[in-house]
Amino acid sequence: MTHPASSPNPPRTRLAVLLGTVAVMTVTAATAPATAATPAAAALTAQDTATVSVTDARAGTGTGTGTGHSQHSGTVPLTSYFNGTAYQLRDTTRGNQRTLDAMNQTTGGTLFTDPDNDWGGTGTPANRQSAGVDAHYAAAVTWDFYKNVLGRNGIRGDGTGVTSRVHYGNNQPNAFWDPACACVNYGDDPATGQTLATLDIAGHELTHGVIAATAALTHSGEPGALNEGTADILGTAVEFFADSTTDVGDYLIGERVFTGATVRRMDHPSLDGHSRDYWSPDIGTLDPYAASGPARHFFYLLTEGSGPKEINKISYDSPTYDGSKLLGIGQDKAVRIWYRALSLYMTSTTNYARARTATLRATADLYGPAGVEYGRVAAAWTAVNVR
Repeated sequence: MTHPASSPNPPRTRLAVLLGTVAVMTVTAATAPATAATPAAAALTAQDTATVSVTDARAGTGTGTGTGHSQHSGTVPLTSYFNGTAYQLRDTTRGNQRTLDAMNQTTGGTLFTDPDNDWGGTGTPANRQSAGVDAHYAAAVTWDFYKNVLGRNGIRGDGTGVTSRVHYGNNQPNAFWDPACACVNYGDDPATGQTLATLDIAGHELTHGVIAATAALTHSGEPGALNEGTADILGTAVEFFADSTTDVGDYLIGERVFTGATVRRMDHPSLDGHSRDYWSPDIGTLDPYAASGPARHFFYLLTEGSGPKEINKISYDSPTYDGSKLLGIGQDKAVRIWYRALSLYMTSTTNYARARTATLRATADLYGPAGVEYGRVAAAWTAVNVR
């Protein structure tokens, strides 16, 4: 799939084209010079990138807990690494994850460093570190979600962390996962200067790495729809898991950066003017974002049920294909079912019908074939016309 950032000024039309995966891009060691916003930035060395033992930073080197002032999540704790002279946005407790300033380029990057472990200034785009705070924090939250909720040790399941790069390109309202380097890249919205490294967008992009390491769903047809739907489903779960009082959990995708019809919804996907609410025989001919609507809709119905309701001060009103009234099973169970289906029963060519079978198998594994959960999974698929 051609990544929208291949155009120097991609259109700011809808989030559907802004949150995808891309062709290979090689990320090299830092080559860009330091700036005033990153006064102690330095190129990564082999010693820097090696996994190191966790020690008390006060003893000379080791991990520390810094304070980050983010653009989207308020003031947050950051796991950093003190190398003896400066703190780095490097997390040795989570597979040596690190966060770089791409310096508005599309290759290379400079590791964020700071002298006092207080990052991001006032948490506005005026301070380049603030975007790094959002990305570093979101990567840590996503790591913890997969490990603590689903028992997965890192995005690829091998205990290795990811590299996050912010200020990718020149005001490109885009974010994407690059499988070649196990890294995620975030541009800046030209209208506001804000980074795209929100909790749900980061969770979405990092989940593409999980998909690649499990079912390896392709990027076209119905498997492509399920690929994008899975990224939205688990990205949403990451946002709820964070339990942020600033970026509150919701069933909208990218709402902190984009507004109106550009935001994808899970309760009623077609309200974005692009997505489908229900499966139809032609759905595999649509772009994967529009075609992901039934997967998102299924997950919302399974979690929350149908009809009007208010969740975290946001109003939803989810319809069903057959007019049925559904009760949900809660997000915790729905997430576990979807992840088990993805990691055990889906393959690169899974379509909607086989996704229904996969989730029913996963539900039977977890809660039994005679449990209420099994019946509600089947009903939720029927409600989006997958039978």
